[in-house]
Amino acid sequence: MIAVELLHLTYLHRTQPLAPAIEILNPLELKILKAKSPKLPKVLTVSWAVEAVARLGGYLEHRSKTPIGIQVLWRGWLKLHDLCEGWQLAKET
Repeated sequence: MIAVELLHLTYLHRTQPLAPAIEILNPLELKILKAKSPKLPKVLTVSWAVEAVARLGGYLEHRSKTPIGIQVLWRGWLKLHDLCEGWQLAKET
């Protein structure tokens, strides 16, 4: 299932980078990414969301000519889901 989500994520990043980020992330994921991001754009787009997930996976922004790879997205996606689970567990206690 994660592979399908990542393929969808990369497809939208290539074809519709200016689409709203809510198309690929749920509200909790967006909330966490906003909290972890150093600077927020005025409009949260698919492009911003993919880059934010990639940063969680270790993507180095200063290497902007290097495309975001699937491995770094995989690591970022797993970390985002761990953060979501921690957020939900903390909220329950």
